[in-house]
Amino acid sequence: MELPLAIVLIAAAFVVGGGIFGFVMFKVGVEHRKKTAEAQIESAEKEAQRILSEAVEKAETKKKTALVEAKDEIYKMKGDAEKDIQRLKSETERELKERRSEVSRSERRLQQKEENLDRKNDKIEKLEESLTAKNKAADEKLAEADSIKKSQMEILEKISGFTMEQAKEHLLTMLDTELDHEKAVRINAYEQRVKDECDDKARSYISLAIARLAAETVSEMTVSVVPLPNDEMKGRIIGREGRNIRTLEQLTGVDLIIDDTPEAITLSSHDRVRREIARIALERLIQDGRIHPTRIEEMVEKAKREVEQKIKQEGERAALETNVNGLNPELIKLLGRLYYRTSYSQNVLAHSIEVAHLAGIMASELGVDATLARRAGLLHDIGKALSQEIEGSHVHIGVEVCKKYKESPEVIHAIEAHHGDVEVKTVIAALVQAADAISAARPAARSENYENYIKRLQKLEEICTSFNGVDKSYAIQAGREVRVMVKPETVNDDKMVVIAREIADRIEKEMEYPGQIKVHIIRESRAIDFAK
Repeated sequence: MELPLAIVLIAAAFVVGGGIFGFVMFKVGVEHRKKTAEAQIESAEKEAQRILSEAVEKAETKKKTALVEAKDEIYKMKGDAEKDIQRLKSETERELKERRSEVSRSERRLQQKEENLDRKNDKIEKLEESLTAKNKAADEKLAEADSIKKSQMEILEKISGFTMEQAKEHLLTMLDTELDHEKAVRINAYEQRVKDECDDKARSYISLAIARLAAETVSEMTVSVVPLPNDEMKGRIIGREGRNIRTLEQLTGVDLIIDDTPEAITLSSHDRVRREIARIALERLIQDGRIHPTRIEEMVEKAKREVEQKIKQEGERAALETNVNGLNPELIKLLGRLYYRTSYSQNVLAHSIEVAHLAGIMASELGVDATLARRAGLLHDIGKALSQEIEGSHVHIGVEVCKKYKESPEVIHAIEAHHGDVEVKTVIAALVQAADAISAARPAARSENYENYIKRLQKLEEICTSFNGVDKSYAIQAGREVRVMVKPETVNDDKMVVIAREIADRIEKEMEYPGQIKVHIIRESRAIDFAK
């Protein structure tokens, strides 16, 4: 036990001794660093004193140099200023001399002007005196003239029996009458000149449009003839107890006329679409040779699809031919249906294409939008494609269809006005109306059977002769003009205009006719005598 204790004591002694030694060494280091720092501070203070003294000396040196330079600059500026002052003095003296001379010249001019004004004032005073005398003389003469005029007016009033106011009123009335007559003569002459010029220009434009458009004329019939290879085929088409022909008529809505005509069957229908479907189906059945109700149904369906494709192709062809773009696909289909519609045997699609070309040509000559004119002309009869399915006139149907497919208001108005149902308000509408009349009125463009033609002329003459004061009426130019002879003792010139309008209104309401009819009223009186 004594040995470990001794070891512990020794270790403790070493620790205590190490601590004492470390403390002593720390104190020695601190003292050394303190002395070193004090020495560095002292040397820094000496260096600072040296630098400060050098800076002061340099500043004094620069100050002296700057003072010397400033004095030199001041002397130099002073010399320059004296020179400038001398120069300004000389310039000022020269300007003063010039101004004095200018002032003296101005004074002389003013003096001359004053002298001239004095002379003018003298003249004016003399003129005023002269004018005063003349005015006095004129007043005296006016007073004398007034007295003479008054006495003359009194004499004139006694002679004429009119007072002065009544005479003025009479003269003004006569003047108004003469002016009214002169105005009427001038207005009539101007209107006639404008009308002649407009007529000449209109004829020129229409002639040019017709000359540039050479359209073929094709008359459409209401029947189609299908050739047969032999007469035995008629019996096969009729079928047992007529079942084949009944099936074909029921599916197509077309009448099949089987008569004594050798090797031919006639298809009759006013609907060309149905007639075309029946014709195609019948020709396919004849080629195939198998004719029975089931096969007829198949052929009719194929014919319908083929006709629908043809309708679409014809609509696209019409739009392409007239260069009308952006049409709704449904409108193109309706245009194609017009290929199978006729008006007085004129193909409606061909008529619409012709109207589009005519309207476009005339619009180009007038400087109007030719594209819009062609579009309106192509669509003007679009309602005829649906007139057999929808009640109403083709004009009303066409307007509703074009509104449905968002056509422009100009096109819709042209469709609405092309038969005069509404007043024409745009140039495009007037051109479409004119082009429609031109296309319908061309020779051989439209035809009707002889019986209907005679009835139409008779009806036209009956309407005209039914009016009071009408003596005779004559339908001429194939019913496009009617000449009405009136009794001169019953109908005067003013009433002629009224009768012409009433006849035209009644014709429009009671008759159907292609183009337009000119009503020509003639009134003449004759006196006949014989020299013996």
